[in-house]
Amino acid sequence: MSEPRGRRGQATVEQPRATLRDIAAETGVSIATVSRVLNDSVNVAPRTRDLVLQAVARRNTPGAAAGAVYVRCPYLLTDYFGLIVSSIAETLALHGRRLILDAGESAQESDVLTGLSNQPDVDGAILILPPERARELKALSRSGFPFVVVDPREILPPDLAAVSAAHASAAHAVVAHLTALGHRDIAVIAGPEEWLATDARMVGHRAALAAAGSLLPPERIRYTHPTIDDGREAAAELLDAATLPTAIVCFNDKVAVGTYHAARARGLAIPADLSITGFDDIDLSAALDPPLTTVRQPLQEMGRIAVTQLMRFLDGHRPEALHLELATQLVIRASTAPPR
Repeated sequence: MSEPRGRRGQATVEQPRATLRDIAAETGVSIATVSRVLNDSVNVAPRTRDLVLQAVARRNTPGAAAGAVYVRCPYLLTDYFGLIVSSIAETLALHGRRLILDAGESAQESDVLTGLSNQPDVDGAILILPPERARELKALSRSGFPFVVVDPREILPPDLAAVSAAHASAAHAVVAHLTALGHRDIAVIAGPEEWLATDARMVGHRAALAAAGSLLPPERIRYTHPTIDDGREAAAELLDAATLPTAIVCFNDKVAVGTYHAARARGLAIPADLSITGFDDIDLSAALDPPLTTVRQPLQEMGRIAVTQLMRFLDGHRPEALHLELATQLVIRASTAPPR
C-alpha cells in the first residue's frame, strides 16, 4: 500500500489521536471524568464537560494513537492461549497499536493491575482469564482505565467488557449428541470448580441430561485442572468404580487425552466400550486414534472482538453489548458411538 501523499509529492504526516489520558492531562481532570463526558454521563458538571469537549475538539485528528496495549495472559502460550494472543497481536497491528505482552504462569503472582492506570505509555489492556477477583477488576474500571476481559474466570459486573464462548449451549450440544446415541450414564470431568466456564458448562450438561430423563450423580463428577496428567487421574477414578459409565465428557481436550490413556490402560476400546468427548478442538484432537469428538471454540474471533471492543473505548465510545458470548461448533468424530 502506498503512503498518502500531500501537495508536491510530500508525504502527509498525521497527528496521533488523543487518548483519554492525553485529554485528562491537558484538562486537569481524572481519566474517569473524561470517560464519563465521552459516554454522555449526566454526572458531570457543565463547565467540566465543556472543558473536556473543547480539548477533544482541539487535539483529536484522524490517525492511530501511539500508546501501547497491555495484554496479560498468565498461562503458558500453548494451543488454546497461543491462538487467542496471536489473534490479538495481529488485530492490534491492524490498528497501529503496539503490544506489551505479559505471559506465563509467573504472571499469576504479579500485582500489575493497580499500577496500570499510571503507566503513561499504556492506553488500555486486554486481560485473558485473569486470576484477580471481580472486585479488583471493578476497582480498575473505576479508575477510568479501559480494558476488556477475555474468558472471565468469574461473573463480572454488567458494566465490564468481556468476551467468551457460549459455554452452556456448547456443553448442552455435546450431551444431546450422546443421549441421541443412546447414552444415559454419562460421567463428566469438569474444569476447576471456581471457574465461570466450568459452572456454565455444568449447567448445559445437566440440562441436556435432564431433557433425556437422566440425572448426574455426584459420583460421576470430577473437577480437575486442564492437563493430560490430571485427566488421566480423574478418569482412572471414574473407570475404577463398581459400574462403568458408558461415556465421559471432558471439559478440555487435554483432559480427554488423559482419559484415552486411562481407558486403554484398563483394556477398554474407544468408542466400543467407552465414548469420550473433549472441548476446544486443538490440533491434537483430530490426531488422536480415534479422532476426538469435541467442541470448537472461536478462539481467534474472541481475540479480534476483544481488540475491537477496546478500540471503541479508546475512541471515546461505549459499546452497548459489553458481555459477548460467541457461538461454538460441535465437531463429531469417531470417539463417540452408541453404547453396547
